[in-house]
Parts: sequence; C-alpha cells; structure tokens
Amino acid sequence: MELVKRYIAAVQRELPEAKRDEIGRELNANIMDQLDMLSEQRGELADTDIAAVLKQMGHPRTVAQQFVPPQPLISLHYMPVYQYTLLMVLGILFVLQVVGSTSAWLAGDFGLLLYIKSVASGFIKDGCFAFTAITITFALMSADTAKAITSQNDNWQPQHLPAAGHSWQHISLQDIFTDLATYAFLLVVIWYPLWQSPEELAQRSITLAEPVRQFLLWCSPLLLAGIALNITQLKLRLWSRRMQCFNVLLNSALVIILLYLAANGPLLQINAQNWPGVFALEQLQGAMIWGLVITACFPAYEVLRDSRRLWLSRH
Repeated sequence: MELVKRYIAAVQRELPEAKRDEIGRELNANIMDQLDMLSEQRGELADTDIAAVLKQMGHPRTVAQQFVPPQPLISLHYMPVYQYTLLMVLGILFVLQVVGSTSAWLAGDFGLLLYIKSVASGFIKDGCFAFTAITITFALMSADTAKAITSQNDNWQPQHLPAAGHSWQHISLQDIFTDLATYAFLLVVIWYPLWQSPEELAQRSITLAEPVRQFLLWCSPLLLAGIALNITQLKLRLWSRRMQCFNVLLNSALVIILLYLAANGPLLQINAQNWPGVFALEQLQGAMIWGLVITACFPAYEVLRDSRRLWLSRH
C-alpha cells in the first residue's frame, strides 16, 4: 500500500495544515473501500491495479481542491461591486484623459496620431494603477468572507425592485462613458480658443472658422444637457420613457446641428503660412463636410432606435 500512502501525502501537501489529518483519514478510508471492493472481484491486487484506482480518482491537486475549494482573489459576493467600481473608475479616467489630451493637442498643434497615442498611453498608465489599487482593496476586503455581507444586500426589499421590462432598457457603462467622453471632447474643442491669447491663436495652422465657433458656442448647453443625461443614467442604469424622449430630442438636435454645419461652410480657418501643405485645402474642407455627414448618421440611428422603442413600450 505504499502507493496509497504516497498518494494521500501528495493530496495533504495541497491542503491547509489544519485540515490535513482529517481529510487524509477520510481519503484513506475512501480509497481502501474501493480497493476492498476491487479485491473481492479480482483477488489479490497488484501495484498496477492500485495505480489504476488512484489514477481514476484524479491528480492529488484536483482531489485536494474538491475537499477545500480554492478561494478566489475577489469574493463572489464582492464581484458585482468590484466590476461596477472598476468600470466606473476606468470610465472616469478615460473621460479625464480625453479632456487632457485634447487640451494638449489644441495647445501643441501636434498630429492626430500623436493625439491618439497620448489618449491611449495616458489611459493605460492611469488605468493600470487604478486596476491594481481597486483589485488590492477588494482582495483585502474579501480576505474574511464571513464579513462579506453589506447592509444594502441585507435590507433589500422585493417591492423596491425595478419593473420588469425589455433587455434593451439596461444601460451599459461603456455606452455612458463613451457619450461622456464625446461630449467632453466637443466642449474642449469649442471652448479652448477662449483660453488662448490672439497671438497663440495666430500661430495655429488650423482653427475653427469664426462663424462656426460662434454657432457652436450657442450649442454648448445642448452638450451640457447630454452630460447631465449621462450622469442620470449612471444613477438609474435603466431607460425610462422620459429619458428616452429626452434622448430623442437631444439626438435630433445633434443631427440638425451636424447637417447645418456640413451645409454652411467653410468649417475651418487655415493659416496658409503655417500650413504644411500635405493636403489641399479644398480636400480638407470636403473631408470635414463628409465627416460631419457620416457622424450625423450615429445620432440619427439613435433617434430611430429610441422612437421605435417608445412605440413598442407604448403598445
């Protein structure tokens, strides 16, 4: 029975010290019962027969995990809160990074690729730190699973649950923070020239045309309304009829603004002295117009989508 002893010892090495003796005795009794049943059928057992039984039971580490399942780094009780906190913090960091990189882009007059690199590298750097800090915090909270019960879960009432609805009524954090980053980016682009002196503006190769910038300044409250809607979505996380109606009006206004800008050029004011001449000015203006038309398709889709959902929920 040397193989049995070696097998049980291998299992015990994978167990907490306080449970090794108890589980070892239980496992030994289980193995001996199987060997006794097999010996009644075949007579005296050889080492190969014993090895076959142990092989069938599984690897010692697998057997040990059946007796004492490994504890996850984050307790299952905390996992939903951990995921929500992680997405929330990463979303806020992404919005802040977009604002900071956009300000640096407008001030430094560097290219689009460097702007994208600035957003990506800054977000990855801050995101790694936030991920590490949040994970360590929840890991420490999960160390004592007996205390992994919050008053919110203890005091919940079925009557307070939201009404059952369609699956599309749930609002994902990804959609919320994507919209927040978009609105923040547009606000920085519109208002950044107000923070610069006329001399600094004169040195820039490309700026928004003055009529366009004045028009967009008047549209800023619409972007602020979109941010307010996103903040409300963070709290509720479910589409209501009022929120959908507001979203339809907001996106309809965005479609009108984008199409108006596309139809009333020129959009850009280009300093010919500082212009590098990589693209023709007419080509750049045309690309901006088509870019606005394509961009208008996204809020137009949301208008049609939410209008259909409102109609379905009404009927």
